[in-house]
Amino acid sequence: MRTNFVEELGWRGMLHDAMPGTEEHLMNGMQSAYVGIDPTADSLHIGHLVGVMMLRHFQLAGHKPYALLGGATGMIGDPSGKSQERNLLDEATLRTNQEALKAQLSKFLDFDSNAENAAILVNNYDWMKDFSFLGFIRDVGKHITVNYMMAKDSVKKRLSSESKEGMSFTEFTYQLVQGYDFLHLYQHNNCTLQMGGSDQWGNITTGTELIRRIGGGKGYALTCPLITKADGTKFGKTEGGNVWLDPNRTSPYKFYQYWLNTSDEDAAKYIKIFTFLTKEEIDGLISEHGEAPHLRLLQKRLADEITVMVHSQEDLENAKKASNILFGKSTSDDLKGLDEKTFLDVFEGVPQANIPMSELDSGLDMIGALAAKTGFLGSNGEARRELKQNSISVNKEKVKEDYLITAKDLISDKFVLLQRGKKNYFLLVVG
Repeated sequence: MRTNFVEELGWRGMLHDAMPGTEEHLMNGMQSAYVGIDPTADSLHIGHLVGVMMLRHFQLAGHKPYALLGGATGMIGDPSGKSQERNLLDEATLRTNQEALKAQLSKFLDFDSNAENAAILVNNYDWMKDFSFLGFIRDVGKHITVNYMMAKDSVKKRLSSESKEGMSFTEFTYQLVQGYDFLHLYQHNNCTLQMGGSDQWGNITTGTELIRRIGGGKGYALTCPLITKADGTKFGKTEGGNVWLDPNRTSPYKFYQYWLNTSDEDAAKYIKIFTFLTKEEIDGLISEHGEAPHLRLLQKRLADEITVMVHSQEDLENAKKASNILFGKSTSDDLKGLDEKTFLDVFEGVPQANIPMSELDSGLDMIGALAAKTGFLGSNGEARRELKQNSISVNKEKVKEDYLITAKDLISDKFVLLQRGKKNYFLLVVG
């Protein structure tokens, strides 16, 4: 069944601009569209997700999505929204990245079914690599004037007095290369629509111009707004850098926490963009959240939905368990169930001391663990007082002064978690 794709993007806040006639064109039968994805890393990050979600909605609306990996354009660098040139990659790295990205995209797009609108992954390096320089400037370059290229915002910005770097000829030609991608997909795959972020409008319309001038046809453009955060900080970034989809780069726990910690205003916006919940479900959640904001229902549902989608149900459960370790009731078994990476993520920044394994062979006494050998508490006397007041825990379980820490207390074979009261943590790293 075909549904109205443009209308769907509209209520979700995912529509910035569309060329006149785009909606009618899409309602006129199954069409094909593509989104370009930068393959300069072996993982997508959440900044890529808006484009991926657009492709998924496009497929759900009954159309055929193409994910285009910019192997050739990744070797050049897109000037849009950037003040400097990027590092250029070799082919072997690009191919490795391509395989990793396809695996991630497969969680959102149906590449493998026999459906007429199954998704297709393409890499522009495959058709650009055989182009000679003379061939390109003769067959493509002559159709677009320098005046047309200079009028684009991405070019004007880099050539303005604000830019210290200027712009290389390589980057200046980027819009021609991207425009040619659209022409190629139009001619070989009957692809009539390119989608992207609002900063891509200039590059996309260069493609529609080439389709008109060389292909004698009609191409369409549709963009989504660039995602922002209400407080003005950059979406998809933390102090540690990008929030990646690869669990080895950003653990499911940290991924889950990123969405859980969004503001009310951002959560109401993101739940429309990053989930497939219906308008009725989302309106209901927003209304329920408004009655009891402290319960953070929106943030919890957003974090649940997107963590399952990118990772798995099991990863979500583990992320929740890890979150409860700091903020809820949990046991020694819960702690020992964490893998080392998640454990270190949960207790990032907690003060620690190194203890040789030999200390645990005969049992490390609590006074030594709390004060004499670690400095967690200021003195042996303070350690004794806290133990008498029953405020000390080892791995989340209360202990008395006569408790001895041994190898059986180790988490991931190397950590012991000490705690005073509810919020004061200290980590013994045993080795």
